[in-house]
Amino acid sequence: MPTVPHIEQHFTGTERVRDIVIGMSDGLTVPFALAAGISGAVSSSHIVVVAGLAEIAAGSIAMGLGGYLAARSDAEHYDSERKREESEIVDRTDDEIKETRDIFTSYGLTEDETVPLVASLQKRPTSWVDFMMRFELGLETPDPKRALTSAATIAGAYIAGGFIPLAPYMFFKTAPEAFWYSVLFTLIALGIFGYVKGRFTGARPIRSSLQTVVIGGLAAGAAYLIAKAIS
Repeated sequence: MPTVPHIEQHFTGTERVRDIVIGMSDGLTVPFALAAGISGAVSSSHIVVVAGLAEIAAGSIAMGLGGYLAARSDAEHYDSERKREESEIVDRTDDEIKETRDIFTSYGLTEDETVPLVASLQKRPTSWVDFMMRFELGLETPDPKRALTSAATIAGAYIAGGFIPLAPYMFFKTAPEAFWYSVLFTLIALGIFGYVKGRFTGARPIRSSLQTVVIGGLAAGAAYLIAKAIS
């Protein structure tokens, strides 16, 4: 009797989604708050556009660089810990054997059942180190392209998000007139972004959407009111 093959579908783009979330959330919120703040102080849309474009350029570079450095730091940390494990299985073999057995017993295996497993790993030093990196330290082998990919993804998402609140100011001459369109478009974008983020991250989409809208709205509202009060 033919059987249907079992295919497990798991989401594997966690790092890419995290980078998009980081870039898009700041890209929508920061330029939105900046544009709202300037709109509370000036009437020229041109000023808002110039300041907004400058902020998007600076923000995307800063965020992308931050993502690059974070990924490089993760890779350097992994390399450092791997070298330590490689040294310990040679210089502190007994300690490593005990730690390996402890890992197996934590999954319900008996002491006797761990003996052949540990002996098998001892014959394969590279696999033993791989095992300890994953199950003792919880570290996965980093993608060598991760740093550049992360930087580009975060920067690109920031730019894409930043143009949404800025776009209305490119079509209206006065900032007060463009402001309300910017508010409308950005809040809708924040809501959609929050919903999609919730679906990908496993959070409740509606709640995620509302949280994103509230945070973005509060940031822009605070900037607008402060600028109005000062000007």
